[in-house]
Amino acid sequence: MPTATYLERRGEIETYFDRTAADTWARLTSDAPVGRIRATVRAGRDGMRATLLGWLPADLRGRRVLDAGCGTGQLAVEAARRGAEVVAIDLSPTLIGLAHERLPRDLGSGSIELKVGDMLDPALGRFDHVVAMDSLVHYDAADVVRVVAGLADRTRASILFTFAPRTPALAVMHAVGRLLPRGHRAPAIEPVAESDLDRRLRAEPALAGWRAARTLRVACGFYTSQALEVVRG
Repeated sequence: MPTATYLERRGEIETYFDRTAADTWARLTSDAPVGRIRATVRAGRDGMRATLLGWLPADLRGRRVLDAGCGTGQLAVEAARRGAEVVAIDLSPTLIGLAHERLPRDLGSGSIELKVGDMLDPALGRFDHVVAMDSLVHYDAADVVRVVAGLADRTRASILFTFAPRTPALAVMHAVGRLLPRGHRAPAIEPVAESDLDRRLRAEPALAGWRAARTLRVACGFYTSQALEVVRG
């Protein structure tokens, strides 16, 4: 069951990306020119998306993939072009609207179903692979593990997700962000110590039979995020 802290943060994220940041996010996830700082974020996200796609099978025909927190659908499109049946879900109706507008007509043998809602909704069904790129960076370590455990119950092979690693540089950017006027703030990023996350994942009963596999940090200017692959077996 989602915790009170998860539900509270989910509401903040939905409001921010559906209202305050909708235009910014539309521009960031397009080819439109952006400033120097946002250019580093775009490059970092491009690198992270390539990393996660590289951890999925090259041939996804016959596989069902959940893009959890899909934003405007960039990762979902690439997975579908490999033949996957993708369910792409996001809390923001605005971002899902943009994903609909940008959806290519030709996805080859793959498909994308775009949905507004919560990644933990059991009605989404079962999946072979789950990818949650930068959708858990606003949650603390305990909630991250609960989300991964909830997804594992409906996943056959692997869960790929990212978290905000606890580093001195990220701590400074986090503190600076808190100085901005409240109306301009994104929901706070929650830096997570890798060792603490690993300990919590190992101790979670719902993740018995799962293990951490590959991990990689992507740092590019104002973008820092760490990918972790959790696999069954």
